[in-house]
Amino acid sequence: MLGYYLMLGVRSLRRNPYLTALMVLTLAIGVAASVSTLTILHVMSGDPIPSKSERLFVPQFDNGQLEGYVPGADPDDMQMSYPDAANLLRSGQGERRTAMYNIQLPVEPTRKDLPAFNATGLAATRDLFAMFDVPFRYGQAWSEADDARGADVVVLSQAMAEKLFGQTNPVGQRLVLTGHQYTVVGVIGPWAPLPRYYKLIGASRFGQGEDFLIPFASAIGHEVPHAGSMSCSGKRDSGYAALLASECTWIQFWFETRSQAERTDLQAFIDSYASEQRKLGRLKRAAPNMLYDVMAWMDKLKVVANDSKLSAWLAFGFLALCLVNTIGLLLAKFSVRATEVGIRRALGASRSDIFRQFMIETGVIGLAGGVLGLVLAFCALALIGMQSKGMANIAHMDWKMLIVTFVISIASALLAGFLPTWRACQVTPAIQLKSQ
Repeated sequence: MLGYYLMLGVRSLRRNPYLTALMVLTLAIGVAASVSTLTILHVMSGDPIPSKSERLFVPQFDNGQLEGYVPGADPDDMQMSYPDAANLLRSGQGERRTAMYNIQLPVEPTRKDLPAFNATGLAATRDLFAMFDVPFRYGQAWSEADDARGADVVVLSQAMAEKLFGQTNPVGQRLVLTGHQYTVVGVIGPWAPLPRYYKLIGASRFGQGEDFLIPFASAIGHEVPHAGSMSCSGKRDSGYAALLASECTWIQFWFETRSQAERTDLQAFIDSYASEQRKLGRLKRAAPNMLYDVMAWMDKLKVVANDSKLSAWLAFGFLALCLVNTIGLLLAKFSVRATEVGIRRALGASRSDIFRQFMIETGVIGLAGGVLGLVLAFCALALIGMQSKGMANIAHMDWKMLIVTFVISIASALLAGFLPTWRACQVTPAIQLKSQ
């Protein structure tokens, strides 16, 4: 019986192809708008590193002053001071540890045809590459010895390497950063090209990633300030002392444990360390010491901002508008078939038979709208990927979103078709036969 109604539905849709195409297009546009927005939110709010997200942790102390502090309140500073970062790097806790902060430096290329320019980078310790599964196209990360002595070595992004050295392997080449000669030891390949990942590790340019990475100790030795801070170039003290001032740098710290079960031990260490620092007078507030995993840190940073969520509601509002238009078109289509319904009722068809027939016909419209909406959504996501380098892989849609696409499309069509179908079922056979 289902196949029979399906055949009737398809045959009915072919009677007026222009009206059918208009309904399918209207539904497809609404579905594409909502699904593409949902896909972006799904990717943005998803786990950026699922293989180890439960083993990566960000500690947080409250370095603020007592003035204005409310006892028991959560820390309001998401960054770490340099002394704390240095102490935690030496602590030996976890399998790996890394400290990092954003920098912006003048780059002096060796090529005569390329003028000097500013580039954004990341000062970090070697463990960052292994902790965040950074792939290399050429070379490798700098060594532990480079970390320890603050060697002037640099890892370039692929785009930066091509800009400076073309398509050749630049490992071993030199460039000048902030007046110092740096040796290229590696070039990273495509690496999590999503804004949520860059914001997760504190990248300074939303959605763009970093042009280069240098050792944390090298940045300290050259007194390189945070990219968003006031310059420390006027300080006369050593690099370590220069970075003691909070206005010079803001550091983010990460631990990687061997298993999720080690979180309890790591939290105990953090609490013990903070207690010791309070006794020394460094930490003045008795705020709770926080330890965030990847997903909790993303929520803390509001990686999926409220305006992104608002855009999802706006997309669904646009879908609702398309549904209203689809309802009007279905009402027009079904109203002209009152004679057909009257004849079928006179020949013995029940209202439930008419209802099933018209709802299946509406479902066919929804299925067609889903296919077209999926194509339009892919096109929209691909266009977004081309316009934004940091969103290059956003057009990827997993099987869950494919299912969501067709569920939204068919459900929307059935919702839109309910009122027209119900009205069609109210046709009185005698009146229709008499009028003919």
